[in-house]
Amino acid sequence: MPGKLLPRSFFEHAPQLVAPRLLGKLLVHRLAGHVLTGRIVEAEAYLGPHNNPPDPAAHTHRGPTPRNEVLFGPAGHAYVYSIYGRYFCMNISCEIEGLAGCVLLRALEPVVGLDRMAANRGLPSDSAPRLLTSGPSRLCQAMGLARTTHNGLDMTNRSSSLQVRDEGRSISHALVTARIGISHAVDWPLRFALPGHACVSGARNLTGDRVNLM
Repeated sequence: MPGKLLPRSFFEHAPQLVAPRLLGKLLVHRLAGHVLTGRIVEAEAYLGPHNNPPDPAAHTHRGPTPRNEVLFGPAGHAYVYSIYGRYFCMNISCEIEGLAGCVLLRALEPVVGLDRMAANRGLPSDSAPRLLTSGPSRLCQAMGLARTTHNGLDMTNRSSSLQVRDEGRSISHALVTARIGISHAVDWPLRFALPGHACVSGARNLTGDRVNLM
């Protein structure tokens, strides 16, 4: 496994702080004898209901439910949910237990296992990397992630099949923009991306403010 496993303490902060710090980290999934790895290049923060005002775009803004209970638990757990009845998106829980913040992984740069990712997506093996893991549902499909098997996994546990790891890559700047694909709080600047990276959603038209991460 590449790099060092991120500890729970990494995630025990507000989502808007965790999201930019995740850029450049590796999402690693051990799957049926394969290791699939992608570098996080885009992430969105969703705030817990304790914030003032609560984040109306977050799944937790009305409090705990059977669907979102993972987010009210300890930090560093996978929260996987379905959209349109057939696709999945993956978040990582943040903050201390009970506060229910999270970060949505929006895009990866494929690093290891590209052939398997393409097969998972039903695409030719020579497909462009951005077609594999650009977008939250694409990256779940490429990485073989689903709610029934991955929701609730402790990503800080060394025995977990799904982890976030740090190989020491330094990221100096991120681009911060409004979140996309939502209908509430659409102007909140909580989306973070690596500037100019081809795998970021809508990379050609991406604009926003640059923030220093060093």
